[in-house]
Amino acid sequence: MTGIVTHDPPPTGAGRPGRPLIVTEDAELLDDLLRLCAAAGATPEVHHGVPEHGDGWEAAPLVLVGDDAARRIRGAARRRGVVLVGRDQDDSEVWKRAVGIGADHVLMLPDGEQWLVDRIADVAEGVGRPALTVGVIGGRGGAGASTLACALAVTSAREGLRTLLVDADPLGGGLDVLLGGESADGLRWPAFAASRGRLGGGALEESLPELHALRVLSWDRGDCVAVPSQAVRAVLAAARRRGGTVVVDLPRRLDDGVAEALAQLDLALLVVPAELRGIASAGRVASAVAMVVRDVRVAVRGPYAPGLDDHGVARLLDLPLAGEIPVEPALSRPEGGAKPPGATGRGPLARFCLNFWERALAEAGGVR
Repeated sequence: MTGIVTHDPPPTGAGRPGRPLIVTEDAELLDDLLRLCAAAGATPEVHHGVPEHGDGWEAAPLVLVGDDAARRIRGAARRRGVVLVGRDQDDSEVWKRAVGIGADHVLMLPDGEQWLVDRIADVAEGVGRPALTVGVIGGRGGAGASTLACALAVTSAREGLRTLLVDADPLGGGLDVLLGGESADGLRWPAFAASRGRLGGGALEESLPELHALRVLSWDRGDCVAVPSQAVRAVLAAARRRGGTVVVDLPRRLDDGVAEALAQLDLALLVVPAELRGIASAGRVASAVAMVVRDVRVAVRGPYAPGLDDHGVARLLDLPLAGEIPVEPALSRPEGGAKPPGATGRGPLARFCLNFWERALAEAGGVR
């Protein structure tokens, strides 16, 4: 059981991790709280009452007060982020004690263990604003969605943002190949197939290949062509908690895993070649994506069929226009020795990506 008493927990301050504070003399309860902290990857401070140095009480991003200690801390300074933890589900007086110490939540073990692990993990990771998460999907086959996804991620990293590029298309050949890092050390999707619940964002980031100043989650060369939707949910949720930007390269087919990826997006870019067949195909894709993603925008790629321009394509699809994807001559060269899309920071594609991030980040409230 968990219950909200007063107000929201405090921010950890510019995404900095902190150590939770445990206040209790109940040895059995302390063992449980230490176990939950270990599961969340946090090392707490433990006291029997309010720490002698007041800043220890006020500075901790999360305070776990055992029900046995509630009376001992009644005189402590009021602060946010206090959780009163007990075991007696039938104790109606616990709510009065929670109000008496200004607790945000009342939590009873063992029922509230998962909730508490998640809260402690947030503290351990220094969770701040979630990453701006952008999905890229082709309106038809060969539209250039993977190229744009790579260019967006490379541009984001070049601008100094923490960036993760996620390859959600197991049949696409691998974004690590497009980035020239197919042999780079790090985990690929099959390693996360059994993931459930909460993953540590920092551990996820450190486990992935680092290419061009960004992290990449791609597929290996094995037979695995899908991971369960629960794994997709766990991985993308962990990625979002790290802040910065997440770019997801999406397949045109929709299954449970792709639906889960779509549910994590802040916005989707639909890459549409400016010809009638491509527009017709993109209309069907847009209908499916818009069932899950509220913000779907069109990125139009030339050359244009007679009588069409980028605004006309957007009108035909009844979607807002993100812009025109310019022709990048260097991308048509053989892959050997070629740099990834957008890597030089020069050229029309890099400018398109930079302008996109400037607008999207401004709309989302600034740099994350």
